[in-house]
Order: sequence, then structure tokens, then C-alpha cells
Amino acid sequence: MTVFDFTSGDVPVLISIPHDGREILEPVAARMTEIGRANIDADWHVRALYDFAQELGASVLAARMSRYVVDLNRDPMDTALYPGAVNTGIVPHLSFDGEPLYVPGAEPGESVHAERIKRYWQPYHDKITETLDALTARFGGAVLYDAHSIRSEVPRLFDGTLPDFNLGTSGGASASKELETKVHDALAAAPGYTTVLNGRFKGGYITRTYGRPADNRHAVQLELSQRTFMDEGPPFDLLPDLAARVKPVLRDAVAAACDWARARFAG
Repeated sequence: MTVFDFTSGDVPVLISIPHDGREILEPVAARMTEIGRANIDADWHVRALYDFAQELGASVLAARMSRYVVDLNRDPMDTALYPGAVNTGIVPHLSFDGEPLYVPGAEPGESVHAERIKRYWQPYHDKITETLDALTARFGGAVLYDAHSIRSEVPRLFDGTLPDFNLGTSGGASASKELETKVHDALAAAPGYTTVLNGRFKGGYITRTYGRPADNRHAVQLELSQRTFMDEGPPFDLLPDLAARVKPVLRDAVAAACDWARARFAG
């Protein structure tokens, strides 16, 4: 079974899309509630929004399985990303709104957690490592751009309404200041949008694990508010006019990362 899609590029940048997957195998779906089967917390339409990536020369890794099956952006030991805040687990049992994803008594146990990590989580992370290793061997370093989307309002997870562009670099630890600034400036320059750096979303497990500037590996995460491109309620449709407006901004942000990587790593 194919658990991710991958396309190789010719610049030292990898775009990771861990949460746009929607696939849920029938034996799993049969144990889920209607909310679980609806994938309401998917990073909707991220693959479509970044369909320009190959033109810029970036490699793209995109998961196919739903984050409700296993969350690829969580620590396999299930360590909380944000201590003291509400966190979702590597095999979540609740939606972002706190609704059960599984019918009572059908929640996955520890053995199921371990099997899903082995079957889905590990191959995705092996591919990240393999790709970053190959890019580093070829160019001398690499940039990982972790692409996400989320509803603009999720009261259980954060107060109020999110800014449109939520850029995270683990508080500056996962990327060079120069790269952080270039990507942030590309986003902040777009009129009519709001931007924050290392706000509520500072970067998940992927950003924090693979962003190691001392080893010439830099990682940024962009959490994009879904109000900028889609209907945030069912059936979660992409809104073409909004998407056409935000895509050039995303392209500018990725282009800034690609330009920085080309200049930084000679190849």
C-alpha cells in the first residue's frame, strides 16, 4: 500500500505535507464515528495550494492517510508539543473540538498505536530523512518547509481567530535567522493578510526534529488559516477566488526559501 506520494526536485528544498491525506481503510472507518470518517480536521487542499512546487524545483512529500489514523507530525512517544495546552495525540481519539473519533469501546489500544506508527508514521519519516540526506550530500545542506492548514477558529485549541499566516521556526531554533526573515517577509508583504512568527503554532514534531541549523538543515512550518482559501465547514470546498489570491503569496514564500537555499548551498 502506498502511504505517501513523492516527487523529486532539483533545489535543496523539501516541502512536507503530512496532514492533507484523507484515506481511511474500511476496517478502521467501521470503528469510527461519523465525525471521524468525515476527516474534519484534515489540512484541506494543501496539496492543491502548493501545486506550483515542482515549477520552483522543490521536492514534495505528501501523506495519503488521514491524520485520524496516525498523526505524522507528532512524537512517536506522544510527548505533548505544547505543555499546558490541549494537545492531540499520535493516534488521536478526539477531534480538535473534543468530539470522539471512535464509537465507544472501539478506541485504538497500545498495540494498534504501535502498528500504525510502524505502518504509516515510520515510512514517512524515513522518506524525510532519506530526502534530506540526499539533498545534503548533493548541495551541502537542505531546507524543509512543512505545509499545513487549520480552521481559523478552534476554541478548544486556541483563543480568538488565528492570523492568516502562522510561520513557525521553533522559536528560532529550527532555521537560520536569515531564512526565517526571508520567508516571513514574503508573507508579511502580501496586502490584506495577517502574519505572525512563532505565535500559537511554533512548529510541530517535524520542524523541531529535522531543523538543525548547525548541521546545515533548516526547517520552517507554515500553518495557513483556512479562511483564506476555503469554506471552513462541510463539505470543506475550495473557494477558487480566495485560493487564486493566496496561492501567489505561498509561491513567494516557497520561492524565498528556494532562493535562500540556492544561495546558501553551492551544490
